[in-house]
Amino acid sequence: MPLPAARGDLLTAPSYAEIAVDRIAPTLRPPGRPAGFQRWRELLFLHWETPIAALRAVVPPALELDTFEGRAYVGVVAFTMRDVSPWWSPSVPGISNFHELNVRTYVHHEGRAPGVWFFSLDAAKAIAVVAARVGWHLPYHHASMDLDSRDGEIRYRSERRWPGPVPARFEARYRVGAAIDGGAAAPGTFEHFLAERYLLFAASGGALKIGQVHHAPYPLHRAEVTHVEESVVAAAGLPAPAGAPHVLYSPGVDVDVYALTPAAPRG
Repeated sequence: MPLPAARGDLLTAPSYAEIAVDRIAPTLRPPGRPAGFQRWRELLFLHWETPIAALRAVVPPALELDTFEGRAYVGVVAFTMRDVSPWWSPSVPGISNFHELNVRTYVHHEGRAPGVWFFSLDAAKAIAVVAARVGWHLPYHHASMDLDSRDGEIRYRSERRWPGPVPARFEARYRVGAAIDGGAAAPGTFEHFLAERYLLFAASGGALKIGQVHHAPYPLHRAEVTHVEESVVAAAGLPAPAGAPHVLYSPGVDVDVYALTPAAPRG
């Protein structure tokens, strides 16, 4: 059976038959003051179907895999961060702007809280890597990264420096196409499942923590990838992706970031 990704169209009436997970509540603004602010720009979303057993082997047992029509996915998201700052400070030129690349899959916790599990996050700013590893317990790595546009083609390159595992490279060239129907992903579609993720999980000292972001729905476009070469998925302990990825692009969103809290068990 072909992947939903391979058809390149919106899936209009899917069902998340595995478990009824509330995918709308996480999109709502949480109470309280954000811990910080970020602007995410020029996002390229690449997704490949990945064997559930391979993902289960590297995702913490406290988390359930979140699947779409029985299929699990690994995503590689390349973008650039702008104006990254804590709530108490303005952004700082030379520190607050950098490129980032993440490798991720989708999970939920006890049938709720659909979110992201990050296998790796590469960033071009060393100070951001150290801060995120210490303060957010996320597997950040420092990388040499470039993003530029020539004759309508966007080119993105990343090569991990430290810490390992290495090699962990990514290179893509792509062209942005038309906006998807409606401009943003409708709840229940494959695109909504992939892109509209507002929760993240992190492991700290054996404890599971959960963080939340808030932003407007992604404005999404189709995109054509003319070249992709990567070893970041294999570096995460997963099989190298096979076949063409499902591709989405977003010009970006402004993001409020909330502090990590314990992922409490269902009462």
